[in-house]
Amino acid sequence: MTIDRRRALALFGLGGAGAAGEAMAATPRAPFAGRVAFIHGVASGDPLDDRVVLWTRATAEATTAPIAVRWDVAADPAFKTIVRQGQATAVAARDHTVKVDVTGLKPATDYFYRFRHVKNGKPSGKGVSGRTRTLPKGPTRDVVLAVASCSLYPNGYFNAYDAIARLPRVDAVLHLGDYIYEYGAAPDDYGMASPTAKTRVPDPPRELLSLEDYRRRHALYKTDPALQAAHARAPWIVVWDDHETADNSWIGGAENHQPKTEGDWAKRKAAGIKAYYEWMPIREPAAGTLPEASWRRFQFGDVATLLMTETRLTARSHQLDYGSDLPVKDGKPDFAAFAVKLADPARRMMGQGQEQWLAREVDASMKADTAWQVLGNQVVMARVIPPDLKAAMGDAAYAALLAKLPDYVAKPVEQSRGLSLAGAPGNLDAWDGYPADRSRVYDIFKAGKARPIVLAGDSHAFWANELWDDAGTTRVAAEFGVTSVTSPGYSDYLPGAPLDQAYVARNKEVKFTDQGAKGFLLLTLEHGRATGELVAVSTILDTKYQTRVLKRFVVTPGDEGGVKALAEG
Repeated sequence: MTIDRRRALALFGLGGAGAAGEAMAATPRAPFAGRVAFIHGVASGDPLDDRVVLWTRATAEATTAPIAVRWDVAADPAFKTIVRQGQATAVAARDHTVKVDVTGLKPATDYFYRFRHVKNGKPSGKGVSGRTRTLPKGPTRDVVLAVASCSLYPNGYFNAYDAIARLPRVDAVLHLGDYIYEYGAAPDDYGMASPTAKTRVPDPPRELLSLEDYRRRHALYKTDPALQAAHARAPWIVVWDDHETADNSWIGGAENHQPKTEGDWAKRKAAGIKAYYEWMPIREPAAGTLPEASWRRFQFGDVATLLMTETRLTARSHQLDYGSDLPVKDGKPDFAAFAVKLADPARRMMGQGQEQWLAREVDASMKADTAWQVLGNQVVMARVIPPDLKAAMGDAAYAALLAKLPDYVAKPVEQSRGLSLAGAPGNLDAWDGYPADRSRVYDIFKAGKARPIVLAGDSHAFWANELWDDAGTTRVAAEFGVTSVTSPGYSDYLPGAPLDQAYVARNKEVKFTDQGAKGFLLLTLEHGRATGELVAVSTILDTKYQTRVLKRFVVTPGDEGGVKALAEG
């Protein structure tokens, strides 16, 4: 696969800050001197204890000329004490986005930053500003993280992002994927049946295929005021899932990509990745590395090692499918044969290189006596069998439920019950579809006697799970699954069904789930305990909303690694 990796790294200002941009033409063009706006706000990300990435986009009507931008970092919101500053150039080859990797900062410190247009050699106007924070170094009391996932633009207002922006304290925001969605604006496209879709129409109004398409969708998202506020509040640490390219993507394609009509998958994937690096506050790939290999480490003093993984585009095997891969024997589904196929050790979520990196980082974290090893991961890791709603509701109530449902919902519900009776997993796109790879991750945790907390997005539901090894005798880790910002959950299709209770009753590893709430996870990490608060917003159909903590769970570390328990706190 050929990926356009043209980029230049220029050093500006004090402290060796770097600005990422595309290579300029051989003959430099004069900087744009017309009107420039920063309508997409600002963002910061990938914080370390001495640096952070700053981002914005300079918008000028009908120009391909470079735009000169001044950036300042200050110790105060009034910008009276400037600690770093410099100049960057927004160029058309990067969609006039700007990314600056500012170095020479102090650990565990709040900073304020701004971007202004440079016109005739001088900064012009107030520009646009935000707040960021560096990571702690050495002994640290606690860390507070907000975790989010899955924001479907037409389906509702981004109230969860607004709530994050209003938090009294947040050291960093973790986004676990599906920051954008690739669908179009046709009446039957995902999210377009929502009452909010009329005022939140996707742009472009078609499925994303080209680089320009992905750029326009990112641009649309970053005009949302709630999302802008959350980005301006704290640094973000991000990873993509599938919808940043296409639904249920894997190394060789995606469920929502048809090569005959939509072209080459490698070209589409490259377009999605390029737009992502342009529009997100993520550090640029190191020279000589593939942009897809986005796994990286963040050290929060001696409290937590955060390991962000990549499980979509570098190694993931094609997802199995019950419709095409479940054998039939004597006229009946052969789940035993399917289980053998599912357990094939050649089926991968992570490649060998990432797996070896994970083992090294977990080992180093434990040797440094770090309190927690946190896995920033896209999909649910727990073993989850679908609930048997008929058993939970009774025959009559279940029949009445099915009678009310449209066929496209009723049929999967019945199929899901069949999987429950067979003890088969329901989501083959999650770690349940790659059990051998999951076991290898657990082996890494156990070998290092780690104290892991797994974070998961993708499912549009809250989860509090205990992860056990294959033998079911050792509690390996705790898992918090974060629900969506707006994307629909199962309860949205099955109102009134006792899904949450049925999931808990059917699954040893599931201690709590809410399949309908929208919101975010607030994770507080301390020595000796980690507290996960499942924060729900009251509505996504109105910008007026309230928040409440649905549940609060406390994780305590095990004496010999793993966790003792996941308990309500």
